[in-house]
Amino acid sequence: MKSWRLWLPAVAVLLLGMDGVYMEDMRAENIDLLTPTDYNRVLNLGMRVLPRDCYDMLMTSSGKARDGVYLIQPGDAPIVAFCAMQEGGWTVFQHITVNSSVDFDRTWDEYKNGFGDVTGDHWLGNKYLHQLTLGPAHYKLGVKLVDRDAVTKTGEYDPFLVEDESTAFRLRLGLFQGTAVDALTMDTENYLHDNQKFTTKDRDNDNYFQNCAKLEFQGVPGGGWWYDACAGANLNRRNVIYWQKDCNKEHLCKYAWMMVHVHALVCILTDADAALDARYMMFRLPPHQDFQLPFICFTGNQTSVKAQMQTLAKRILSCNK
Repeated sequence: MKSWRLWLPAVAVLLLGMDGVYMEDMRAENIDLLTPTDYNRVLNLGMRVLPRDCYDMLMTSSGKARDGVYLIQPGDAPIVAFCAMQEGGWTVFQHITVNSSVDFDRTWDEYKNGFGDVTGDHWLGNKYLHQLTLGPAHYKLGVKLVDRDAVTKTGEYDPFLVEDESTAFRLRLGLFQGTAVDALTMDTENYLHDNQKFTTKDRDNDNYFQNCAKLEFQGVPGGGWWYDACAGANLNRRNVIYWQKDCNKEHLCKYAWMMVHVHALVCILTDADAALDARYMMFRLPPHQDFQLPFICFTGNQTSVKAQMQTLAKRILSCNK
């Protein structure tokens, strides 16, 4: 009885990684976004059927999952991501702290594959962002900003899609709502980030005569972003988190997050005529895009439903011209 107690710890060391984690469970494609000492912080190790995203994980846990790092699988391979469960199961793809020790002045491939540490400041990776937002459901973008006085502002864009690498990870955004200003689709500073391609210091896809990612403020380059010519918002500039009047060099923000969340639209029509209208009012974005909005409908009489649908259709199409 005593002998097996002596060799059992040695067997455990062989079976487990250096940090007490079964290494076969840590098969994430982006495992370099997590330090080996943090492997044991992955909260769903051993889960054989992985969730597609953080909201899927939250539902699988019957709402009991807590904030932290999880294995998810939005594409062919599992990845690690930080999940904001207390806020409803958001998948975090960007977090930055002002004057971060993580360098956001990165190359195309680094922004494609991700960098940093998912437990802190990081960029999850454009290819994973594409996988997440591709569907089959449609997704929305969440932005969270915290200033130096700990005042928090948020915003959402619905729907949200990042296209694939062949389109330079073009950004597609829908309607905005929130307490923050709309810095991505409103033309208050003559910059529109919606429909823009991604630019990095080694891949210039913006609308300016210089590479916007290389332009410096107080010696710090802009970093990768969906620039126009150049920016009404940029959450990847390390020394000044920029979001129009909410975050800038005069009104400093300490933190910023960008997150994605599935949004399934469910609605019921009680009027037969309205249902007929709805059939002809399916909201399709321009044909060069890879996705369409799900079927959207409203309750009410024929006149009110038709008016609501026409208004929303105009707003959606105007956001994607």
